[in-house]
Amino acid sequence: MTFKENFQLTTIELNEKRVLRDAIHDYIHVDHLLIWYLINSKEVQRLRRIKQLGGTYQVFQSAEHSRFTHSLGVYQVVRKMLETECLDECLSDYDKLCVMCAGLLHDIGHGPFSHSFEGVFDYDHEDITIRMILEESEVHDILYDFYEELPQDVASIIAHTHPNRILIQMVSSQLDADRMDYLLRDSYMTGTTYGQFDMSRILRTMRVIDGNLVFKESGVQAIENYILARYHMYWQVYYHPTARSYEHLLQSIFQRVKDLYAKGYVFQTKLHYLMPMLEHRLTVQDFVNLDEAVVLYYFKEFTHEKDFILSDLASRFLNRHLFKYTQLKSQEDLNLIRKIAQKNGYHPDYYIVSDNQKQIPYLHYGESGELSEIEILDNEGCLSPLPMKSEIVSAILNSKRFKSDQKIFFPKEIKDELSIFL
Repeated sequence: MTFKENFQLTTIELNEKRVLRDAIHDYIHVDHLLIWYLINSKEVQRLRRIKQLGGTYQVFQSAEHSRFTHSLGVYQVVRKMLETECLDECLSDYDKLCVMCAGLLHDIGHGPFSHSFEGVFDYDHEDITIRMILEESEVHDILYDFYEELPQDVASIIAHTHPNRILIQMVSSQLDADRMDYLLRDSYMTGTTYGQFDMSRILRTMRVIDGNLVFKESGVQAIENYILARYHMYWQVYYHPTARSYEHLLQSIFQRVKDLYAKGYVFQTKLHYLMPMLEHRLTVQDFVNLDEAVVLYYFKEFTHEKDFILSDLASRFLNRHLFKYTQLKSQEDLNLIRKIAQKNGYHPDYYIVSDNQKQIPYLHYGESGELSEIEILDNEGCLSPLPMKSEIVSAILNSKRFKSDQKIFFPKEIKDELSIFL
């Protein structure tokens, strides 16, 4: 028999099991030495210095939680899934270890301010996560020293290529440990109730059929509440226009830095930690060195730069002088606002930003889709897609148009002049 077939989780149990207090899950249990080593690795500890919700704390001031707490939460939800009878019986101990590692490590590739940073510097956090697991890092060494194939097996879950679809579904699907934790956690930390749903009920109705996770029909109402919680959290929290304004301001700063560097501008501050991004030579260790503390230091230094645009944008960011916003009705309005901004001395490429946010709470995916269909198991043992068993989800899918919100963001100094035209 191979190592994977012989492996028993009991062989790596801690003599004294650890528990970590958590606002959402009460206690997060760490039973195994390998998980404890990973939690204390440099790459996972770095997540303490990355906010989970980017600029959302500019609106909901208590949303200061980090991606570290979320990652621990995802690991704990995975543990709860593994405690269910259906998964306990159909997964090997090695598979259980792999999926616990994947849940804990799934976000280690997030950069400072997450998606804002990601968009400007053109990288994908999932790709960086996989690189951290497979290339030179403490996380890689911990996994490899335990078993040489473990890094690849854990990375394949995050990359959606692992041969056991159950492991992928647990971490990345339309009803997974990641989404369940961030909805509950973000709702609690923002002081809202939009993201609340009955996770315990959903897990109790989980079953395995033909190598896939499915849910009993008795859990449909709990799943409906989960779908609606996700919908409301996006529109009331994640897509809040003030949070979007903050992120656009961040992107404008990063974009200005990139443009100035490309033109040969000599910065007063040495951009040691940003240089690998600016020169497109990023290594895993370069990325690990980047966190929000580093970037905030640079922003403070940028307020003293000779370039007015960079200095002004950084000052606005640090002092919460965010862009104002209005509904964008046409391309003509956008062109008009850009002209007014330019007339008042504000470069439209950095001070005028538009976006169009959309959110579809449930998606149909084919066999090759990354997100699996949520399948419902009826009393006769037949499987049906969730929309066939839920009038609410069916109504969402059959709606003629999904909600979208297109806004334009601009400096508050030109708000009065714009109000004459818009």
